[in-house]
Amino acid sequence: MERKEISSLIDWKNKDNRMPLILKGARQVGKTWLLKTFGQQFYEQVAYINFETSSGMKQVFKNDFNLNRILLAIQAETGISPNENTLIVFDEIQECPEALLALKYFYEMASQFHVVSAGSLLGVTISNQASFPVGKVEFLDLYPLNFVEFLNAIGQESLVRLLESGDWELVKSYKERFKQYLRYYYFIGGMPEAVNSFSQKSDFQLVREIHNKILTSYEFDFAKHIPISILAGVRFVWNIIPSQLAKENRKFIFKNIRQGARAKDYEMAIIWLLDSGLIYKLNNVDKVAVPLKVYEDFNAFKLFILDVGLLGAMVNLDISALNDGSTVLEEYKGSLTEQFVMQEIQSLRKSKPYYWSLPNSQAELDFLIEHKSNIIPVEVKATENLQSKSLKIFYQKNNPKLSIRCSMSDYRKEDWLINLPLYALSRLYAVIEEGI
Repeated sequence: MERKEISSLIDWKNKDNRMPLILKGARQVGKTWLLKTFGQQFYEQVAYINFETSSGMKQVFKNDFNLNRILLAIQAETGISPNENTLIVFDEIQECPEALLALKYFYEMASQFHVVSAGSLLGVTISNQASFPVGKVEFLDLYPLNFVEFLNAIGQESLVRLLESGDWELVKSYKERFKQYLRYYYFIGGMPEAVNSFSQKSDFQLVREIHNKILTSYEFDFAKHIPISILAGVRFVWNIIPSQLAKENRKFIFKNIRQGARAKDYEMAIIWLLDSGLIYKLNNVDKVAVPLKVYEDFNAFKLFILDVGLLGAMVNLDISALNDGSTVLEEYKGSLTEQFVMQEIQSLRKSKPYYWSLPNSQAELDFLIEHKSNIIPVEVKATENLQSKSLKIFYQKNNPKLSIRCSMSDYRKEDWLINLPLYALSRLYAVIEEGI
């Protein structure tokens, strides 16, 4: 299995002013595997410490921050004497807050050592850590596998190379294969265990069992780690997201949680889910101007689950929905498609997405992204339907340099609009570069 974040880790390794790195991401997105694989491929040795299983190492950091002593303890624990060609991995670092703080001293006093860390619910831990080494560490977010990574993982590297070529006529010749694998991805998603299982056994039922196991582990996390004051709120928000995405107006409506619910009652619940990496938040903007962040409306937003496969499992989407023309998929395909596009944009790491709407639901545009001082509207269509009412309204009001429509239709470029196939979303920014 290949993860594109390996290239980000290589860039980090080669930096002159390298800081210790914290790899963030939801439970079971592959953080441990990625760091171990990176270490095995690009270092002479890997000194791996897991604070969940090593009470001795936790005590070492609790005593003091003497780095010579800490390095000696790492050698005793792992059998490896760390040097400049060693990757030191601190896993489940949230179990030892003192180790998080110690990253500061590695940067200030022993920057020759290459130190990376990861852990479950690390975003939550960092948010609640009073003495966090601000400005002394770097961050990298890890998401579920995107569609291109999924294709590589299931042995379809030739299709990936075809997408990367940008030869749209040739891509068109294989569109039925792309569409088939995209339907597979809608069901399987990008959680590494689910993808790896499918690549080995091609068993959709087993994939769904893995999804349910992951969802159960998240429920256990809720019970174990969430303050009792917001536990019910987190569960309400988490479980209502799939039904909110199914509504025509996908803006998050608090009264759908319970009658009389208000935003302030669930603010901390949403923050916890965001910090844990389990959801994505898409804010509306009340003005279309650069920079978009200045104009985001924090009272109007949409919430998405971290993975389209898990979303399908939460609504018990049947395996039969994979069939082209399935009535089940017809009912929920808009939600799955918008979830998929949100995931793909997140994984591209280029810019934070927003959405745009007019009052009284006159028009709503699925995504806005900012690229090189240009605002690019992105409309999402689940099928080959090319009607673009909201996109046309946005274009007439704001006159963007380029507009993107993502659909199951083939690539085509018009005077103000490019239709980009959903299965080619990995090419989004390359298409934007060519069009602006």
